[in-house]
Amino acid sequence: MQRTQFEADHEAYRETVREFLAREIEPNYERWEQERLISRSAWLAAGKFGILGLGISEEFGGAGVTDFRFRQVVFEEVARAGTTSFGTGINTQDDIVVPYIANLGTVEQKARWLPGMAAGEVIGAIAMTEPGAGSDLQGIRTTAVRDGDEWVINGQKTFITNGIHADVVIVVCRTDPEAGSKGFSLIVVERDTPGFTRGRKLHKVGLAGQDTAELVFEDVRVPAVNLLGTEGAGFIHLMENLPLERISIAVSAITSARAAYEWTKNYVFERKAFGKPIGDLQNTRFALAEMRTEIEVTESHIDRSILALNAGELTAVDASMSKWWATELQKRVIDRCVQLHGGYGYMMEYPIGRAYVDSRIQTIYGGTTEIMKEIIGRDIAAEFR
Repeated sequence: MQRTQFEADHEAYRETVREFLAREIEPNYERWEQERLISRSAWLAAGKFGILGLGISEEFGGAGVTDFRFRQVVFEEVARAGTTSFGTGINTQDDIVVPYIANLGTVEQKARWLPGMAAGEVIGAIAMTEPGAGSDLQGIRTTAVRDGDEWVINGQKTFITNGIHADVVIVVCRTDPEAGSKGFSLIVVERDTPGFTRGRKLHKVGLAGQDTAELVFEDVRVPAVNLLGTEGAGFIHLMENLPLERISIAVSAITSARAAYEWTKNYVFERKAFGKPIGDLQNTRFALAEMRTEIEVTESHIDRSILALNAGELTAVDASMSKWWATELQKRVIDRCVQLHGGYGYMMEYPIGRAYVDSRIQTIYGGTTEIMKEIIGRDIAAEFR
């Protein structure tokens, strides 16, 4: 069926994104992967090309675009170019950090941080996960204690995307140990604040160039005005943003699966065995048919989910369904694509090899597949209570 998701403006923007990736990212990407760190120059270039800060209002230096289909275009082109480590960093900034500040920040906070984020001069991170608290956010132990006009933060965070480069970190803290889920708050810590240090740059299975770090907070004092949103409402704020975060991961997953399929389709009709392209073998044709069907059916669902997001109608349950299904499909499709590449699929100079290791995290971060199913299952059970 003809896909009708995009209009002329989206396709014009696609050309800008494609030119940006070809000029600024692809020539340097292999080096950044080897160095295990995307250069800050990539962020500055993204700001100049209008790749960052689409959702930031023009008042604060952004494009003021609320149509997530423009972000969808970025996902598709990043996947096509095989530059996932770069894409993951900007996804965290634009789909997680920026919305928290834009939706919860005071005018002063927005003016302080958003213009730099739109320009690529300020890189943001959100620090939720701890060594002993992953999907169970209520297990967070990092504390923030009010002391006059300051918050004093102590604790550790791990697996923090953009952790090495981050200039602004939204830290999920326990501000009232007796209040249960109502005892969490979001507090912004800025680079070079005394007591705030980076731990290891973590050596991951995939996404080599995307920096992921441990963060340490030892008696870190920040102004009371760095509280983001309402004190004690941090858990609610996190839940409010999860639909966007999870549909963002779902889009990343389906665009990656589509790219892997396209690379593999081209490969099997170039590669010969037994005197003919392996794409002419029945097993290969069946594999391609199955992958194309699964991708297009899922793509259609994700497209509808994005339209629902634009309309303000995407629920946490909807996003959970999209997230677990698309990420599990991504893993399944890419694994089959590696198999069809044979030995070459296991080589990192082929994009499918890199996609294979990059994809494994997708069913874990942003909420595991098991957590997604639990959210959906609870919603179903609630119908009978």
